[in-house]
Amino acid sequence: MKFLVAVDGSKSSLSAARYAAKLASAVRGHNHVTLLSVHDDSALKLFKSYVPKGVISDFLREMSEKDLAPSRKALDKAGVAHDMAIRFGDITAQILEEIQSSGCDMIVLGSKGRGTVKNLLVGSVAQKVSASASVPVLLVR
Repeated sequence: MKFLVAVDGSKSSLSAARYAAKLASAVRGHNHVTLLSVHDDSALKLFKSYVPKGVISDFLREMSEKDLAPSRKALDKAGVAHDMAIRFGDITAQILEEIQSSGCDMIVLGSKGRGTVKNLLVGSVAQKVSASASVPVLLVR
């Protein structure tokens, strides 16, 4: 079974990764977890014209790797096979694209991430993904 865990560095996303590790260990057969980190770079597009090429992408990649580190450690400790994916753009859209491209069977999300005040008005990433995903979505506290 293939699990996708979206990670944003929050305690809730780390709980999701730990829960996915438990699920992968409990389910028979070959199981694999993909950890996904997405950073919305839409607000940074203006700055790209003022800084050397690649600086913003490198910065966001470093942030993603920092966000992924605790979840990777949890999966390593549990002995669960995993890989990582780092994407930039609209968070919900990128998660949904990764679901399709990775062929995952289930997505595991933290119920509360590092959202913004905007999420109070238009809904959280977890709500949007669970409403639009083509696979089961498990929300973890």
